[in-house]
Amino acid sequence: MNMNHAQPLEYQSEQGRLNIFGFWVFLAAEIMLFATLFTSYFTLEHRTGGGPSGAEIFEITPVLIETILLLTSSFVIGLGIHAMRIGNKKAMITFFVITLLLGLGFLGFEIDEFVTYVHEGATLQTSAFTAMLMTTLGTHGAHVTFGLFWGTAIVLQVKKRGLTPETATKSFIFSLYWHFLDVVWIFIFSFIYLKGMM
Repeated sequence: MNMNHAQPLEYQSEQGRLNIFGFWVFLAAEIMLFATLFTSYFTLEHRTGGGPSGAEIFEITPVLIETILLLTSSFVIGLGIHAMRIGNKKAMITFFVITLLLGLGFLGFEIDEFVTYVHEGATLQTSAFTAMLMTTLGTHGAHVTFGLFWGTAIVLQVKKRGLTPETATKSFIFSLYWHFLDVVWIFIFSFIYLKGMM
């Protein structure tokens, strides 16, 4: 008896299952990268060297907007994966495109925030605090930027090739990556911004 039909499309091939497992291993390495950045940030967050502190430069409004955009994009990509699993290619592509547009909006606000920090004298060279802040936020922002290109490539592949075990696996792996970026942002929001504003 073939059990494949009981499994989601992305798990139906041995290669797909291996690729998904491999990506979980990659995410473990990514967790270590961000854990190192957070540890460095917490070690240096009070070393302002006469430059501005978090309480002086952080503003709740742009950070809340960024958070809403990214949390919403994570929910929407979940809808995209559901659409993929029920074989609705058009809905899946639509949800992925909305996810990418929300990610682009997030990135726009983050770039604006960086420009504001620089104008307020918070640069990589200002202090240990601002250097680690910029490095941590910049690393996350670079991951989002990469995600926008990757997600666009997946949308184009699904549009061209349809929903196959291969495109489903790629789409599912991308969704794991996007959820991971969301989880990292929740840590940034909670432990860098909210803590820094207190």
